This record gives sequence, C-alpha cells and structure tokens, in this order.
Amino acid sequence: MENADPCRHFLKDVKRIIIKVGTAVVTRQDGRLAVGKLGALCEQIKELNSLGYEIILVSSGAVGLGRQRLRYRKLINSSFADLQKPQIELDGKACAAVGQNSLMALYDALFSQLDVTSAQLLVTDNDFRDKDFRKQLSETVKSLLGLKVIPIFNENDAVSTRKAPYEDSSGIFWDNDSLSALLALELKADLLILLSDVEGLYSGPPSDPRSKLIHTYIKEKHQNEITFGDKSRVGRGGMTAKVKASIHAAEAGIPVIITSGYAAENILKVLQGQLIGTLFHKDAHKWAPIKEVNAREMAVAARDCSRRLQAMSSEERKQILLKIADALEAHQEDIRVENEADVAAAQEEGREKSLVARLTIKFVMINDYDSQLATLANNIRIIANMEDPIGRVLKRTELAEGLILEKTSSPLGVLLIVFESRPDALVQIASLAIRSGNGLLLKGGKEAKRSNAILHKVITEAIPDSVGAKLIGLVTSRAEIPELLKLDDVIDLVIPRGSNQLVSQIKSSTKIPVLGHADGICHVYVDKSADLEMAKRIVLDAKIDYPAGCNAMETLLVHKDLVAKGWLNNIIVDLRTEGVTLFGGPKASPLLNIPLARTLHHEYNSLTCTVEIVDDVYAAIDHINLYGRHGSLYFAHTDSIVTEDHEVADVFLRQVDSAAVFHNASTRFSDGARFGLGAEVGISTSRIHARGPVGVDGLLTTRWILKGSGQIVDGDKAISYTHKDLAI
Repeated sequence: MENADPCRHFLKDVKRIIIKVGTAVVTRQDGRLAVGKLGALCEQIKELNSLGYEIILVSSGAVGLGRQRLRYRKLINSSFADLQKPQIELDGKACAAVGQNSLMALYDALFSQLDVTSAQLLVTDNDFRDKDFRKQLSETVKSLLGLKVIPIFNENDAVSTRKAPYEDSSGIFWDNDSLSALLALELKADLLILLSDVEGLYSGPPSDPRSKLIHTYIKEKHQNEITFGDKSRVGRGGMTAKVKASIHAAEAGIPVIITSGYAAENILKVLQGQLIGTLFHKDAHKWAPIKEVNAREMAVAARDCSRRLQAMSSEERKQILLKIADALEAHQEDIRVENEADVAAAQEEGREKSLVARLTIKFVMINDYDSQLATLANNIRIIANMEDPIGRVLKRTELAEGLILEKTSSPLGVLLIVFESRPDALVQIASLAIRSGNGLLLKGGKEAKRSNAILHKVITEAIPDSVGAKLIGLVTSRAEIPELLKLDDVIDLVIPRGSNQLVSQIKSSTKIPVLGHADGICHVYVDKSADLEMAKRIVLDAKIDYPAGCNAMETLLVHKDLVAKGWLNNIIVDLRTEGVTLFGGPKASPLLNIPLARTLHHEYNSLTCTVEIVDDVYAAIDHINLYGRHGSLYFAHTDSIVTEDHEVADVFLRQVDSAAVFHNASTRFSDGARFGLGAEVGISTSRIHARGPVGVDGLLTTRWILKGSGQIVDGDKAISYTHKDLAI
C-alpha cells in the first residue's frame, strides 16, 4: 500500500476500537447537526462491524444540539418586548438533556437505515468511583458487542455534579476526550481513534503554513516543540485535551490515532495502516530512528545540492550525466526485475491496458530499434553533449559607454514533478534537471513504486558527493504532497503530469507556479485537398503507433466532401481492422451508424477515437479551439492538418490555438526526443511559462548581468545612454 506506515504494523491485530467524535465534527458552523458527516461516519462503522471489528462510539454534540433547539423554542415563545431585554445564556444542563435525546434519535435513525442496532450509555464522573459499576459496565458492553450492537457513550452532562471542566482536581475525566481514554482502559480496547476537525496534531496552529503534521508523536521529541492554537470552536476540548487523553491512553498501552473526521473513509484508512493523522504509542520512542519524512528538509536539501551543481563547470555536469547513462545500462537486470514486478501487480489488479502499457519498460530490441532502456541512456548522452544551457548570453546591450548589460539563462531552482504510471519519465526528468542545474523532487504513481525506487537509486548513486544525492528527492507517499505544496519559499515550479483532476487539485492547493501537463486532446484534420494515401498513413500512425501516448490522435476531423468520395468509409474500415473502437460526433454518428461520443474533449489513451465531419478548415479550427479547452484547463496539445492546399494549411497553422500544430505529419512527432530536445519533462498545455514539449530550455529562467566601470546614476545627469545592441 502506497501510504502504509511501518510504525502501524500493530493494526493487523486490532479488534476492539473506540471511536470518539467531537462536537466540531458532528455540527456545522451554525450549530446544526452535520447530517451528511454523521451518515458517512455511520456507514464506516457499519462496514467495520460487518468485517468483525467491535466498535464503541463516544459522541459529543448533545449540548450544542440542545442549545440550538432551546434557542429556537425560546424565540418562538418570546414576545417582541422579551426580545428587547438582555438575553440570559441557556442552562447547559438543560441543553444537554434536550440535546442527548435528539442526538440519539438521529443515530438510531441512521443506523437503522444500515440495518445496525445502537445502544445509549450515559455516564458521569462519579460512576467510575464504584467498582461494581465498572464491572457491570464491562459486562454490559461485552454483551452488546456480542450481539453486534454499537454502544454509544456520552457524559451525562444533565446530572453531572462536577463544577467545571478541569476546575475540579478530583475528577476522573473532564470531557469526552478523557472519557474515551478512560473507556479504552476499562473496556480493554485495542485502539482509540479521536476524530477532530483537523488532520492530526501539528507542530503549531494548523492555520500557520509553517506548521507540520506530526505522523508519530514522540514525547521526548515533541512535547516541547508544539505550540497549540485556539481550542475547538465548539465543545469543551480542543487539541490540548486530545493530546492529554492520547498520552494517558498510550502510556497505559492503548494506541491512539488523532485524525480528521471530515475526510472521506478516514477510519477505514487508519485501519489499513495508511499514513494519516497522528499516532500515539507507548513504543514510539523506539521508533525515533525511523525518520519521519520532512517535506521542508527534502526541498531545502534539493535546493542546496542544486546550488553546488550550478557552481560546477559544464564539463563536470556533463560527466555526471554520462555516468548516469552508463549506470542505467549496467543495472539493466535490476531495473527489469523491479519493473516486471510492477507490471505483474498492475495486471493482477485489473488495471487498464493503457496504464500497463505506460508502466512497461521494454528491455528487448523491437523491429531493429534499441530497447527502451538503451534509448533512455542514449538520450541522456544527447543531453549531456548539448551546449551548456546555464549562463548562456541571450541578449547583450550597451547601455552607455563602458556599461554592458547581458540577459543570461539561469536555472529555475527546485522543481516538484508529480507524474503517473510512466517510470521512464523519472529518467528523462532527472537528466533534464541535472543539465539545467535544478534541484528535483519526484512523486510517481504507486503503480510504478518499485520501478521508480530502483531508477532513483541508480541515478542518485551516480551523483558525486560534491553535489549530493539529495539533489533528486523521491517522494514516496501521497500524504507528503500537501506539505510540499505549501513550500512556495523553497520550491519554484510544480509540474503535474496526469489527469485534469490532478492538475486542477494541485493548482487550487498551492501558491507555487504550476506548469500543467493535462489530458492531451490531439486532432487530425483531413482536408478535401489532401493526398488521400498520405492522409491514411498519417491517421493510422497517429492512432495506432502508441495509443497510450498523450500525442496519439483522439479525434479525426474529415472534410464533408470526402464523405461522398468514399474516403471516410475506407478509413473507418482501416481503423476498425487495426482494432480501433470508434465513436462519432453529432454529424458522423448517425451517418456512419456508430455510437455517439459522450464528450468531444476526451483523451482515450487507448485504441479508441472520435470521428466528426466538418464543413471546411474554419469549422475544423473552431472545433479544435472549442474542445481543446475545458474550464481553466487547456487540453489543446497537438493538432495536424493533411492538405495539399498551402493557403489552407497556413490558415490552420496560424489560427489553431494549440501547443503544437503540424502540416502533413503525424501528431506522434510531438515529443521532446523527436524534437531534438534529448528528453522532456512533459508536454505543457499551459501558456506560461513553457508550451509544448518541455526540454532543458523550459526549466530555465533569465537574469540580468550588468558590467560597468564606476558609473553612477545621479539623476541621469552624469551618463549618456546609447542603448546599442551588441553581438552575442
């Protein structure tokens, strides 16, 4: 499992679980019950119950619910004159009495819909002073759990005699957090889960971007480092109360996890061992050497290493790349074993064929061409032998006599690349980052976990100590991504390669500039003046050469005159012969008797494509420009026209608003290696800062170097500007 935490191995033996849900989780901002969240909680408990877990629920929310109901009742029974008087705060015990009844009625209704029975148990602080009560409590709960009934506990605030939370030093428990810890001990629970309104325990207030989520609480390490923010907006607890209860339970041998009650299926994820929330465990101090991933440290290390890399000569950076190319070839067998394991796992899981195709690294020659790994190594050598991209003078200007200004190329800094499925992308991205002098953080898909790990190991071991292997960091858990996206002071560019959902999520989650590589919607338009034999070759190549590629044709646009000529029917037969599944646009579907396409901006990544008929080149352009964009995301990737009419071709090339536009050529040429870039970070469908295949140049920015001989401004009185362009 991608996010599995080795510190949570004990979860496999868990059977009896106490789940405490706080007031902030079960209520909305206006004080009303969050029925949707409660429903989702009950569904998770139902699933756990059916899996054989024994679930005990401790629920807050009664006082808040009762207060909201009594305020309403008081309002409708008040005269206008009553409302003008100072309003007296409602009695908390009355609120508890009213709210408890309503809260349990809701739980009963929700659980009944799921064919689960629940039971209410109200307790007070004084009850636990009675040994007979504690014995009877254990027996009652044991009986209920044996019948698969869900016991729901709450403090009986309506009759509690304790003065106030934490003011009565003789108290056994002070709130539902400490009650849940007490019950965990009394009922011999295997695990206590405290659901909060934040993801877990942070090193500081969660709203502070400098705060870090603590995955495993180690008392010796964290007790003096944490700064608590405000208490919960409702209820009596807050994170301080949860931490006290967690430490108490953990020291007594009951593991505790604090996690968000807002996130979907978080309880199930906890029991799967995923790295979410904060774990409290009596043996946590023994795990201190197991270093938690620190996103900031990883990013800062990459930045520091990149500065050492930039200080090297071009020849030294070249030698690093050549050493990496040799290392890949030398470790071919190791890489093959790990990649085959990933592919086998994907096939066993029933993953899509297109994903398996992207996941596979080819290790044998195909049709007299080098293996994929050999091609990757050769492309690294091409990049190594390119002109040094760093410090290249792009423009040279004489500002005044003896005052020369140069515009030069410069590395961006630290890049965060999030990519899916393709382990070969790791090699390409790493080689481009090294050539351009950038630090790099990589997060690949979990389906390529083993392949990415071995490739990262081979590459970083080839980086000399004078630079540091931390130049390229491999992010292994999705849980680390949100932390990295907060580091706009360290990371300079994020490049997500994947679905539109991935790109949108990252754009909305960070202040760091994002260079989007979203779905690739590639069109081929066959004009009425096309060489039809050429058009056939281009269409078939664009679709079947590598259907999983982002530069494969997804939509075929055909001029209406080619319908009568029979060419459209012929190409349909040719595509079907190659195993291509066809969908039609509004015009083509009824005419060709093929299913109507669900959408015209869809990337299939498989032997499937859409066919549509257009009136002329202008209709083709309108179609491409319309369906090459969806909301704020540009899909327009690569589009090609097949025509012998050069005027029509020029119109298409000028007016199609895509990252790459071709004339009489397959869309499959849209590739960094085929463009002579050596490799590519991705094919950007954004407009800024790079567009199309992104090679070394796309990972650079510029800076200005001014060389003078003592000139000063002095209100521009002492200088005579020439602004003369100079040869580079």
